[in-house]
Amino acid sequence: MGLDIGEKRIGVALSDPMGIIASALTVIERTTDDAAIKQIIELARQNEVERIVVGLPRSLDGSIGKQAQAVQAFVELLKAHTELPIVTWDERLSTVAAERALLEAGTKRDKRKKHRDAVAAAFILQGYLDSQKG
Repeated sequence: MGLDIGEKRIGVALSDPMGIIASALTVIERTTDDAAIKQIIELARQNEVERIVVGLPRSLDGSIGKQAQAVQAFVELLKAHTELPIVTWDERLSTVAAERALLEAGTKRDKRKKHRDAVAAAFILQGYLDSQKG
């Protein structure tokens, strides 16, 4: 399972059982951290997830900025609620790539905003899956 954690929404993606292709699944509205964590854990259970890959939004120079620190804090909360392994993955420019992919697909503006976070999660998860090959 891949997660793109934002202040208001969390994009969720899953891979196929072989771990080859990542696909956007859904977007969780982040009303409270507890509610979001419950939804993530339930989705993980329903989909027999073996690992959670969380996008870590490093600055372009590779440093850990304010948003990355917020994501790391969320990851620590999530770790307290599940025994699944959780790894962070450098997600620089994943949201930009997701927006570009949705634009190229001709997705209308209102639907782009709705799906962008889940597509970004798929880019994050795909990057991780690709790194595990070979």
